[in-house]
Amino acid sequence: MSFQKERPNQEVNAGSMADIAFLLLIFFLVTTQILTNKGIPMILPDKAPPVISPLHERNLFKIQINSLDQIMVEDERFENMDELHQMVYDFVLNFGNPSNKSGSDDMTDLQVFNGLPATMKNYVISNLKNPKSSDGPSKAVVSIKTDRGSGYARFIEVMDQVQKAYYIIYGERVGLTDEQYRKLNRQDAHQLFLYEQGKKGINKGISLAEQSNNVQD
Repeated sequence: MSFQKERPNQEVNAGSMADIAFLLLIFFLVTTQILTNKGIPMILPDKAPPVISPLHERNLFKIQINSLDQIMVEDERFENMDELHQMVYDFVLNFGNPSNKSGSDDMTDLQVFNGLPATMKNYVISNLKNPKSSDGPSKAVVSIKTDRGSGYARFIEVMDQVQKAYYIIYGERVGLTDEQYRKLNRQDAHQLFLYEQGKKGINKGISLAEQSNNVQD
């Protein structure tokens, strides 16, 4: 007669599974990068009483984004976004009636104009100096206005074009492209000097106008 030995049932010891799961949870929490929405990097001015000064219409370059993400420039429909930075460039450097009063960095518009490289100065003389456009960089203000429902991506497009115009100006003043100027390392003394010289006397005159409630059908 043969006897079959009874084999004990094999059981998995799950006592340590909870510890392993907990360690895995900690690992993924530590190593996972949580994406967050980033806003537009802008430096807010110090809190101070508002100073109201008259601004002539010719010194205001108006850009509006309606609720359908259509662009209006100077109250006219605008289609080609790639041309916007050139329009802002021409507006800022118009020098229609340059002031002899000190503006940004204690420089007058006349001093800024006289300090431009020859190529920029010739461009201004040949193509700009329109009496119906901005008097000079110290007076030029680019106004960006949105409607309720305007898309965030469209706003970024417009802001990028306006910023690009200023970076082209800054770069040309020190012999750089706008991308090279953007990448200047301000921790390096020489590059910091180029950065400051590029924008000296021409601060970014960008105004974010109060949002309107217009909704386009």
